[in-house]
Amino acid sequence: MGPEGGWRLRFADGTLSLCPADPLCPAAEVSGPRAPARAADELAAIEAAGPPVDDLVWDKRVGGWRGRAERYAALVLALRAAGQPLIDEARRWAPLPLPLLATRSARPYQQAALEAWVAAGKRGTVVLPTGAGKSHLAELCMQAAARPTLVVAPTLDLVSQWHARLSVAFGLEVGLLGGGQHELRPVTVSTYDSMALHIGRYGDRFGLIVWDEVHHLPAPVSLAAARCAMAPFQLGLTATLERPDGREDALVPLVGPVVYRKEITELSGDYLADYEVVRLEVALGPAERADYDAHQARFRAFVEQAGVQLGGPMGWTNFLRAAARSREGRAAHQAWLAARRIAHGNDQKIELLATLLQEEAGRRAIVFTHDNATAYRVSRALLLPCITHHTDLKERRALLEAFTAGALPTLVTSRVLNEGVDLPAAEVAIVLSGTGTVREHVQRLGRILRPMPGKRAVLYELVAAGTRELHTSDRRRSHDAYR
Repeated sequence: MGPEGGWRLRFADGTLSLCPADPLCPAAEVSGPRAPARAADELAAIEAAGPPVDDLVWDKRVGGWRGRAERYAALVLALRAAGQPLIDEARRWAPLPLPLLATRSARPYQQAALEAWVAAGKRGTVVLPTGAGKSHLAELCMQAAARPTLVVAPTLDLVSQWHARLSVAFGLEVGLLGGGQHELRPVTVSTYDSMALHIGRYGDRFGLIVWDEVHHLPAPVSLAAARCAMAPFQLGLTATLERPDGREDALVPLVGPVVYRKEITELSGDYLADYEVVRLEVALGPAERADYDAHQARFRAFVEQAGVQLGGPMGWTNFLRAAARSREGRAAHQAWLAARRIAHGNDQKIELLATLLQEEAGRRAIVFTHDNATAYRVSRALLLPCITHHTDLKERRALLEAFTAGALPTLVTSRVLNEGVDLPAAEVAIVLSGTGTVREHVQRLGRILRPMPGKRAVLYELVAAGTRELHTSDRRRSHDAYR
């Protein structure tokens, strides 16, 4: 049973306060006025009855319940189901028709994804390959939800792309948070970082949140901030949901489950470019082989001496802990790094890279490396333009525009172009080095799969023979797209 006069719901600083409506509940801010005088036994009875939904705690400062803003929808539905009157002063949005200006037929899988999302209560994650039209699906979901919408993306490049796209799609002024911009509108695009900074103030403004590259959301800071938003409708978009730490399961309570999924192999040829994947093993030169073996021997000797078990998810962490305790351990770590540098960027790989670029002359290619040092080495050796996280924003945009126009046929990059960039003209990807994660490898393949007439994409993976890089390659190729 609730209070006789019903409830009053308010939002402040990412939280909800649910107080008896009569007499008035004070403002939810802790610094505001305290709860009005009430009979102690009346407040005790309300507290003893328990909250209408889980995850609310009793706040004696306001004489009511308090919880995270994410519980808004569940709380309102629970009170309605119980027939308890509610004065909702928390929600500051109203229905917002969002008709698309141009009629564009949805692809069959986009329509199926939209219907699955709507059937799930307009909540959930959709997993589609890069180039499969996740942005258009988001527009269809925004039209179906008809609510003020916040679109959250991980990079400024993506934020800029979303801002331009939504402005054209709906013919309205789109707000922007991030990159020095702070303009809030019924449809707003934000970086994850700016969302985390401001959602406590603006979490009551949006009925739908679209999480682009939603695999970033389980990061602790982003996830905690996202819980400060009231939006009952949630859409997650990604091509690579699974995370190395397994935290993608943390998305389910906030965004909802995966409601629709298609893999690269299911769409290639019809909606994505045809592609092939070629792995080339490269033999180390005599001097590099001797250096590599010496570094590996030093690393293995310490591992055996310290009794470190490298298998399992904590294996590398265990090694680092042991290595930090002694000079020999730190030397072993440096030996491991030196061996990896040889495997990632040896002379034979760079020679083969030059040959492949000659063979693929006339096609636009992206060369991927694991680290900036290797990217810069390739750039200097072959006189190729390079993009890393150090590249100035204006220079980066100029290089990408020149690549798209065909003035620059090849770009070298470390990991900054793994995601968040639209390069439909790219036809060739050459992976010189990388991590063992499936996500990174799928992202790199996705850079070349946007369809164009007559396009057949190819991904070359260069692997140092007789090194640990072979094992790394096997791990990252476990996705269906490489089978």
